[in-house]
Amino acid sequence: MLYQETGQFISDYRLDKRFFRLKQERWAFTALLAFAFLGVPVIGNDYWLSAILIPFLVLSLAGLGLNLLTGYAGQLSLGSAAFMAVGAFATYNVHLRLEGLPLVASLIVGGLTAGGVGLLFGLPSLRIKGFYLIVSTLAAQFLVLWVFTNFPWFSNHSSSGVITAPPLHVLGADLSRPAGRYLLTLTVVTALGLLAKTIVSGELGRKWMAVRDMDTAAAVIGISVPKTKLLAFAISSFYLGIAGALWAFTYLGTVEPHGFDLSRSFQILFIIIIGGMGSILGNFLGAAFIVLFPILLSNLSSGLLAGAIDPGQLENFQKMIFGALIIFFLIKEPNGLAKVWHTIKQRLRVWPLRF
Repeated sequence: MLYQETGQFISDYRLDKRFFRLKQERWAFTALLAFAFLGVPVIGNDYWLSAILIPFLVLSLAGLGLNLLTGYAGQLSLGSAAFMAVGAFATYNVHLRLEGLPLVASLIVGGLTAGGVGLLFGLPSLRIKGFYLIVSTLAAQFLVLWVFTNFPWFSNHSSSGVITAPPLHVLGADLSRPAGRYLLTLTVVTALGLLAKTIVSGELGRKWMAVRDMDTAAAVIGISVPKTKLLAFAISSFYLGIAGALWAFTYLGTVEPHGFDLSRSFQILFIIIIGGMGSILGNFLGAAFIVLFPILLSNLSSGLLAGAIDPGQLENFQKMIFGALIIFFLIKEPNGLAKVWHTIKQRLRVWPLRF
């Protein structure tokens, strides 16, 4: 019985709010973090660190930001990439124009700027909801990219509109190499992930879920619905802004406004749908699916169908398979991969008596 709960009593509310209630889960999470911080930089090559693990972590953080808004607070949005762009360009400008400001401080300021913009575009949620709110956030997607494209000040008057990552120095350490960029990204994602877990387990998280389930009932029991919705937009946009800055600085190195187009917003939306809305773990599972599965399809198709299909047609064939599998998965398990993992855990609790 791998998940045996016998003898693990919860005697007060503080213990009930712990990240992991079972000691087996705490040990497993600690071992996973130790391997991620100490083992992966040693055994991972530059390709895995730069092209797979860093985008996986950044997209997980972006999915977490959208999940706080949509999965927990119930507010629909298609402007995720716009808030990522705000975070990236704000971090770039703050670090460029305020000499001597540490990189971590620039990231925080960039995230706060994205949070402020998200708060502004969240104002329509006080009067509208559902499809109309999606249209409102979609306006943010086009307006933000238009501003960054037509006002060259944001890109330091670059003729191409491209911004370049500053030197990645934290506490005197040079993090420009793949292992350094991976550790910086992992540290930020871990810290914000634990913070998100604290938020959704606390009073604010319960308010979000009450508004999500029925905002009228939430208002009756004394919850300030406008304040709760705006906080959801602000915190979600803060997370997305940090993700956008990491996407530009630790993954790509350079980025232009159209690198955060509507397709990026849909990609983040697919992450939380596949991973599971209203789940912290689901963001990481969904990002892993989005990042790793196309690579698996590419390797399988190139190995099995090499030379038989034109490369252009092969790419379209891969997209068709990927889309069909997503639809099949959503039909079979609409609550996402997080629900699959939860089901496996429930069965492990009674293994080997029953599985």
